[in-house]
Amino acid sequence: MRIVIAGAGRGGLSLAVYLQKRGHSVSILERDGAIARRALEEHGIVALEGDATDAGTLRQAEPQRADVILAMLHRDADNLAVASLARALGAGRVMVRMRDPEYRPVYLAAGVQQILSETEVLVGALATAIEFEAVRHSMVLGRGESIAVEIVVPADAVVVGRSVSEVAADAGFPSSCVIAGMTLDGAVKAPRGATVIESGTELLVVSARADLSRTIGFFLQSTKKA
Repeated sequence: MRIVIAGAGRGGLSLAVYLQKRGHSVSILERDGAIARRALEEHGIVALEGDATDAGTLRQAEPQRADVILAMLHRDADNLAVASLARALGAGRVMVRMRDPEYRPVYLAAGVQQILSETEVLVGALATAIEFEAVRHSMVLGRGESIAVEIVVPADAVVVGRSVSEVAADAGFPSSCVIAGMTLDGAVKAPRGATVIESGTELLVVSARADLSRTIGFFLQSTKKA
């Protein structure tokens, strides 16, 4: 994919480096000349020095040829300007990093559908990690109504040795819960009805926030307490 990132602060540059290592063609727009030079010299990333909110500067990045334009500037007002200009210059897909949740309706009104809320993602992930020690990783989905969590199944869990269909049919299985993925010894599996859950399996589970405590408790329930 051809990706243009407006704003190469710590988050923007780290994302650019990651995407480039994944084989994507990445270029950045950055008003700080020192950062732009570092991106090019240290990481080989095409860097245009200039203000991404300026139509002339943004035009140099050829947004109409990009698969994705991502605005990651420090101010929502600037990200909104980049998104609007990019759309006017022919960009098909525009994403923004939102800092202030009050900007969501403004972005939507401007036709930006992919809005990544820095605050909502961080707060949701941290709150989940604080409340549930067993959760290794988490991600807030949508506007926070659902959460995806990664749980390692203990050796004595009641779900060990049972198939996904058996687990889903259990009376204690939360109705909002979905087993989205499974990893064991580095091998990723798409869960099927007949797939058996083994000890040490890393489960990717999606649950409604209201059911999260019950969902985690269900998968971690020990046979000693059952």
